[in-house]
Amino acid sequence: MAQAAALSVKSPEAFRTISEVADALDVPQHVLRFWETRFAHIRPVKRAGGRRFYRPEDVDLLRGIRALLYFEGYTIKGVQKILREKGVRFAAELGRNALKLHGKRGTPTEITASDSGEFDAIATLSRVHSDAAETVALDETHHADLDAVLTQLLSLKSRLSAARRHVGG
Repeated sequence: MAQAAALSVKSPEAFRTISEVADALDVPQHVLRFWETRFAHIRPVKRAGGRRFYRPEDVDLLRGIRALLYFEGYTIKGVQKILREKGVRFAAELGRNALKLHGKRGTPTEITASDSGEFDAIATLSRVHSDAAETVALDETHHADLDAVLTQLLSLKSRLSAARRHVGG
């Protein structure tokens, strides 16, 4: 109990131990070690004795990988392809959005009126699509807009899937 209280007062910029990260993501520690072998971008700082410490950006990346694997149904190879094609920043942003939308463990929560901003994704996508139709190549702004929309849509998809499972189960 005292340990849980100590974790809650830690600075958001503080490094996390493997047990803290495993608890935050609701996965066993061995899963995090396994992911290190499959995703070269996961590189926690290792101290004496091999003890791992994860930076906040490591945790965001792990949370994004977890969302892709557990909520979106991607395979390890599928997530590796996403990391190659879209980059680590995309997965980390997905992880940050999962935290904002789903809470500590990234589990689906009830959709509330405060989430309505996510539905602006459709308007943004429509604008980007009509702008893109006028040009042959997308510039960085359009890519960023599309990445943001994709992140929001993936989040909504996972929430809808979870809601369907909850209602059907």
